[in-house]
Amino acid sequence: MDLNFKDKVVMISGGSKGIGRQTALTVLKEGAKVSLIARNLDHLEKAKCDLEKEVKGAEVFVTSADLQTEEGANKAVESTVNHYNEIDVLVNCAGAAPGGLFLDLTEEDWDFAMGLKFRGYIRMTKAMIPQFLKQEHGVIVNVVGNDGVKPSWWEITGTAVNAADLSVMSALADQYGNDNIRINCVNPGPVDTGRWEGLVEAYARDMGISVDEADETAEKSMPFGRIATPQEVANVVAFLGSDAASFVHNSVVNIDGGQMKNIMDQKQQRSTAKA
Repeated sequence: MDLNFKDKVVMISGGSKGIGRQTALTVLKEGAKVSLIARNLDHLEKAKCDLEKEVKGAEVFVTSADLQTEEGANKAVESTVNHYNEIDVLVNCAGAAPGGLFLDLTEEDWDFAMGLKFRGYIRMTKAMIPQFLKQEHGVIVNVVGNDGVKPSWWEITGTAVNAADLSVMSALADQYGNDNIRINCVNPGPVDTGRWEGLVEAYARDMGISVDEADETAEKSMPFGRIATPQEVANVVAFLGSDAASFVHNSVVNIDGGQMKNIMDQKQQRSTAKA
């Protein structure tokens, strides 16, 4: 299937690593031009260098910006427009919510989770929509996470911010659909990125089990017996950003292999075993 990305500009927040970087590689292979946004300039420059080696003739532009501020989001959009003249697709992929149990979480934990994974997506979208209105077209794909639709008490900040992302983006899709702006979300479950190790360690800590047991439990929660690869997520993100998905709007696609989160609920498992 031709995704028709030739000469289109795809801006990806959180684009230097993980799902964001893999999405960049995927659309570059389809002919897109890419703008990568992240805080760490060294990581961005490395990603740019690696991507240009992997894809002959790749056009990769990078901007170091802090999306915890409105100024950072505006900088990201303005620098990309100044470089490429327009932006066709925004992929919101920057941000993470810390693991931890409800009574252990601090105000700072909640501020961090809301500041980037929720407010960061809002800031980027707010900065982007005026440009889309000017162009009379645009696509937003939000990489959210399945905690928003499959709540888990051991990832309660993720449950909160992901649900907020999904609700706000659905409302914005209603508002801007008539302006030829498509907005969709994807919900990955566990994905084999550099961040997964930290998530497993937090889960093991909170459940009182070893890291190996935590890893095994996560895999058992997946009907396929494994977690997702970044490419499996990037494939869906790229499709939703493409013309091939021209009639897909205000949709949420779970990319979690049908994860059964109740299997990860160690408290419930222990209660059942005692009974």
